[in-house]
Amino acid sequence: MGIITVIGSGLMGSAMSIPASDNGHLVRLVGTPLDREIIRSLQEKNVHPTLPCTMPDGISAFQFEDVRKALEGADLVICGVSSFGVDWFAQEALPLLPAGVPVLNVTKGLLGHSDGSLETFPHFFARLRPDLSFAAIGGPCTAYELGDRRQTLVCYCSEDLATAKFARDLLKTPYYHIVPTTDVIGVECSVAMKNAYAMGVSLAIGMSEAENEQQRNVKKVENSLISGAHDGKLHYNPQAALFAQSCIEMRRLVRLLGGNGDLVGGIPGAGDLYVTIFGGRTRRLGTLLGRGLPYSEVKKRLAGVTLEAVSVTTRVAEALRIRAKHKEVSLQKFPLLMHLDALLNQEAPLALDWESFGESGMQE
Repeated sequence: MGIITVIGSGLMGSAMSIPASDNGHLVRLVGTPLDREIIRSLQEKNVHPTLPCTMPDGISAFQFEDVRKALEGADLVICGVSSFGVDWFAQEALPLLPAGVPVLNVTKGLLGHSDGSLETFPHFFARLRPDLSFAAIGGPCTAYELGDRRQTLVCYCSEDLATAKFARDLLKTPYYHIVPTTDVIGVECSVAMKNAYAMGVSLAIGMSEAENEQQRNVKKVENSLISGAHDGKLHYNPQAALFAQSCIEMRRLVRLLGGNGDLVGGIPGAGDLYVTIFGGRTRRLGTLLGRGLPYSEVKKRLAGVTLEAVSVTTRVAEALRIRAKHKEVSLQKFPLLMHLDALLNQEAPLALDWESFGESGMQE
């Protein structure tokens, strides 16, 4: 039995406490300053306000001012903040971590720099705390389904394979399966970009909805997963084409950054992209854009919703533009991503260039 401290009590951070607790570990769940109501609810009722499952016994909840107590004797620390909380974690939590304790990161995203380089969060944290070992999680895993103990397969990546295996051995269960790898760039780039490209695939859903509404005298088809069209058929072809293009561009980006592009076809790439398309805020964002709404209107409709897809799309597109100026990459290899950036940051009209998609004649 070990002690696992989770900092960040949002959906995924809290969901990670479930396999940890099921394995008999003592779990200490620490809230950020934005999580005060969550921690209060857990302390008083053992109920998480937004994660629809019963939290196991043996999980202790701490407000952040008690984080030092929660870190005492920890065998593993899990960073459970979103990408918008990375700077806070780096400034407020990371300096407090005991020397030598391994850190497992659930946060998805990439940091952009002025020279066009992109940095993963584990590499960023390691620059700040070189005395610690860092690993990260990548793969198709929703907090809700992990909380329900659904069969789940993810990657744990770390430049130190022993760290990834250590975290795996603490957290693997009969329903939570973990593949360790040393390819941090391949995993982290894939899982970050899946948010951008899930928005891209969802454009086709919105396009189908808009077409459906234009057919006034034909019965509207509704489906809770894939929107129907006016002819009563499901429009899979456009979504599949955008899904394939997304994988092509993710593979190109992973290889550009020095990772293994083959991972894009597996758990952290296609796998995570698939599950992200089928629900939540990123799907809704892409659907609204696909219906032809300008992003300024979409923002109003999704006010208060954390849109990680917007930040990663903007950041990576800017990095590619910088690299293109230095003749390091051709933007023609990323037509879908660059159009997504134009939709978000230039209020460009939806105009997918289908002829630019695919791999024919493009050197990898």
